Amino acid sequence: MKPVKVGLLGLGTVGTGVVRIVEAHQEDLQGQVGSPITIEKVLVQNKSKSRNISISSDKLTEDPWEVIRHPEIDVIVEVMGGIGQTKEYILEALSLGKHVVTANKDLMALHGPEILAKAKEHSCDVLYEASVAGGIPIIRTLVEGFSSDRITKIMGIVNGTTNYILTKMSQEGAAYADVLKEAQALGYAEADPTSDVEGLDAARKMTILATLGFHTNVNLEDVSAEGISSVSKDDILYAKRLGYELKLLGIAERQDDLISISVQPTMVKHSHPIASVNGVFNAVYVYGEAVGETMFYGAGAGELPTATSIVADLVAVVKNLKLGVNGKHSGIAFKETRLKTDEQISSKYFLLLHVADRAGVLARITQVFADAEVSLESVLQQPNPTNPEAEIIIITHDASKAAIQKVLGTFDSLDVVHKVKSVYRVEG
Repeated sequence: MKPVKVGLLGLGTVGTGVVRIVEAHQEDLQGQVGSPITIEKVLVQNKSKSRNISISSDKLTEDPWEVIRHPEIDVIVEVMGGIGQTKEYILEALSLGKHVVTANKDLMALHGPEILAKAKEHSCDVLYEASVAGGIPIIRTLVEGFSSDRITKIMGIVNGTTNYILTKMSQEGAAYADVLKEAQALGYAEADPTSDVEGLDAARKMTILATLGFHTNVNLEDVSAEGISSVSKDDILYAKRLGYELKLLGIAERQDDLISISVQPTMVKHSHPIASVNGVFNAVYVYGEAVGETMFYGAGAGELPTATSIVADLVAVVKNLKLGVNGKHSGIAFKETRLKTDEQISSKYFLLLHVADRAGVLARITQVFADAEVSLESVLQQPNPTNPEAEIIIITHDASKAAIQKVLGTFDSLDVVHKVKSVYRVEG
């Protein structure tokens, strides 16, 4: 049996995991695809570096073109990261008729349509399951499992770093800055954590999920992103008192072919399954018109969970190769992208206000909501011994984003409202 030969771009944590799985599961892989799968060439930065995996030195190279232009390599697996140079490598591989498996969420979020178009032009596969939620097979599920349904909403915890931070803040009452340092020490957060904690990583992943779920090309600029760096212990405490957990959620919604995509700290009702997803785990909740509500849960990162998704894509490519059906990937968008306006985006909201502690203040505040046509679900005044001002907590009924912005604009000019401490979307 002629082996299917693979070129690997990158031998970091995930690349090492790919080599481990391909070697350890060779019998299972052959049983599924009918031939051996071998790692033929591996791009590394330094051939002489010591590694925690045994791999023949003649398979290593520091020249990317030696992998990409290798005449016997059928599939390129990209786990090196980056955007500009990596895009060049992948486009060249596709132009040479080589199939591509990648874990690169940044690349697919920014240049996915161009790469998929090039793949279609050359009858090649580009699969990228590992780019979102690590070991959770969410991309294949959206493309294949929901192919007969119409997805109306995708809501998920798709960044393990921020979920770890919020979990520790909730369970231990710790401050954001302290937990961030701990996450960095444990390797969950980068030295520069901006991409994670400001919601940029999650926004890229939601770009991919929304594109696949709604069959339309979503650009990163279409995603409204807000991170967790301003979340306080008080926010977490009030959420818990009211029966909510605070989570950084990516939310993509579709109604009448109008879509909205956002990433934001969100209060999730304790009774909702996603509220109990803790630590570095990920979960994606999908609403379909026919199937109803489904949730996919698992490890969102790590050597073997992510490598498992990559090798699963590799198996899919090889099966297509045997059947002669490469390049038929159904992830290419076919619908026009139409975004909701702020008047059309609707949800419940939580607001925490610091206000003057005197008679008549509450009446003036509720009138502001009434003027903006926002109805209120609950209004609470909580004593806080550390704050001499009055603290008022408000949860609205469903209200448009535009109406809430109008309310906040009025509060800016209202003398009795000293500070709008927090504003969060409410789900569940």
